[in-house]
Amino acid sequence: MSYCFIIPCYNHSTTLQATLTGLQPYHLPIVVIDDGSAAEHGVRIRQVCDGFNNVELLTKTVNAGKGAAVISAIQLASQRGYSHALQVDADGQHNLNDIPRLIERSRAHPEALVSGQPLYDSSVPKARLYGRYATHVWVWIETLSLTIPDSMCGFRVYPLAAFVTLSNKVRIGRRMDFDTEVMVRLYWQGTPVLFIPTRVIYPEGGTSNFRVWRDNLMISWMHTRLFFGMLVRLPMLLGRKLRPAAALQKRP
Repeated sequence: MSYCFIIPCYNHSTTLQATLTGLQPYHLPIVVIDDGSAAEHGVRIRQVCDGFNNVELLTKTVNAGKGAAVISAIQLASQRGYSHALQVDADGQHNLNDIPRLIERSRAHPEALVSGQPLYDSSVPKARLYGRYATHVWVWIETLSLTIPDSMCGFRVYPLAAFVTLSNKVRIGRRMDFDTEVMVRLYWQGTPVLFIPTRVIYPEGGTSNFRVWRDNLMISWMHTRLFFGMLVRLPMLLGRKLRPAAALQKRP
């Protein structure tokens, strides 16, 4: 098993330095994807990345979205022979001290997608916090399961073989719909999804790339697609739920 970090970055040039510094104790390769940042941010992102020997920078000339950036990084990581990629956002919200726990859980379950389950403090905007619950409910419907408590946290470890298999079969959302859609589709594919609690911080003065109207419409369309995808997979999902019950009944 071999790991690398992937960091999608769009205009977060002011927080990237601290994020990369915080990852240095883990001595893993890092791929940063500049997703078409504005010129002044792009210059700073390159300067920051050049200051670290273990950082490789991919630069996109046009902003294609967080999902597209992650997909590009995972394709590169897979080509380089890594087995797992740990996604970290560049905005400073993730608790990097929980990385050993993510990797430990991943090593124990190498076939699984291991994700952070956010624990929020008072810094979280209430609109963002309450808005997440709509997606939680939709995901429980789309998977016919409560095993995914939070699909929106971008702090996670991907098993690259399962991810590449999925991305070769279906087009996954390229923007803010990505984190949820890829988790649901990996679950459908049979990839276990595991969680560790992790504290999420909204730094004072931090910037968000979430665009309320555009991204909420995109997420609504994503849930529409996933709902009808669930209907197509209904026999499989119901069978998955019934198999454990049948196994219990057969026990002496």
